[in-house]
Amino acid sequence: MDSFEWNKIAGAVLGTLIFVLVIKFGTEAIFDVEKPAKPGYVVEGVTEEASNATPTAPVEEAIPDWGTVLPTADAAAGQKISARCEQCHDLSKGGPNKIGPNLWGVLGRARGTHPGFSYSGAMTASHDNWSFDNFFKFIKSPAAYVPGTKMSFAGLRSAQDRINLIAWLRTQADSPLPIPAAKPAATAPAAPPTAPAAPPKKS
Repeated sequence: MDSFEWNKIAGAVLGTLIFVLVIKFGTEAIFDVEKPAKPGYVVEGVTEEASNATPTAPVEEAIPDWGTVLPTADAAAGQKISARCEQCHDLSKGGPNKIGPNLWGVLGRARGTHPGFSYSGAMTASHDNWSFDNFFKFIKSPAAYVPGTKMSFAGLRSAQDRINLIAWLRTQADSPLPIPAAKPAATAPAAPPTAPAAPPKKS
């Protein structure tokens, strides 16, 4: 095969590449699709990848009266919710650490202290106990409650789901965290005394 034939082959290949590039640029210009500002739906419990934005703090909400809500909470429903936790945590007594630390006896335990687990500096910055209040606020949005935590779970928005989960986790301990006494019901302020009616005037 002489050089003329090789030149024809090279020219054909080059022409094909140019044609493909022209078609590509042309279709991108015609069918330019903008990326939506936000996803069409959000799956609770799953976070988006690699966002450098600082998580916004969750809206402050009322803390439950644990003495009232825990005795009536649905621990069986909490056990089902805990299946989400078990993707990263083991809940059994003496069980291993996984992506996250073992959660047996987590309620009442000092934060960031489970043996053998490498916590983030953000988590070990405080060793406050995982009280009912603290755990309730943390599990709503871990990244907002402990900025810098390695825990990627998006959180549980439903307060009742968190109450049920706490009711279940409380049973997963050698010495369950005591339930505090119920707070007394707020009493309505007494009405001010009414002045006695004036006697009728004599005609």
